[in-house]
Amino acid sequence: MQMPTEPPMLHQLNLVVRDMEATAAFYRRLGLDIDPEGGAPHAEAHFANGVSLEFDTVESVSMWDSGFTGARAGAVVLGLALQSRDAVDKSFADLIATGGKPHQRPYDAFWGGRYAIVEDPDGHCIGLMSPIDDARKVWPAEPPPAGA
Repeated sequence: MQMPTEPPMLHQLNLVVRDMEATAAFYRRLGLDIDPEGGAPHAEAHFANGVSLEFDTVESVSMWDSGFTGARAGAVVLGLALQSRDAVDKSFADLIATGGKPHQRPYDAFWGGRYAIVEDPDGHCIGLMSPIDDARKVWPAEPPPAGA
C-alpha cells in the first residue's frame, strides 16, 4: 500500500447534537464564537490554527452522512487548551454552574498540567487543560481523584 507523502492534517471535528441552542450556549461559555447565532441545524466555530469545530443536529446529519444510524459506542475527549491553571478551575466551575455535567474534577495531572473534564449537553467529554509546567510533572502517575 502506498503511503501519502505527507500525513493528513486535522481540519475539522463534527459533533452531532440534540439541542443546538443548549450546545451553542455551552461552547460560548468557553469563549468560542459560534456561527450562526440562531437555531440553525448546523453551526461552527473556527480556531486560529485553521481547525473548525462543527455542530450538526441529529435531524440534519443525513444531509451529509447516509450511513448515520445514531449514537455508537466510543470515547472521545475533545481537548481545549486554556491559558492558565486557574482558568481550568474557573471554566470547570462556570460550566457546571450553568448545566454542564462534571466528569473529572480539576486536578494536577502527572504530565504537569491542570486538567478537568466536563460533559456538554449531549454528553461529549470536553477536556480542559492548562499549559504544562515541567516543575509539576510527577512519576509514577497517581490515579486522578475520584468523584466529579
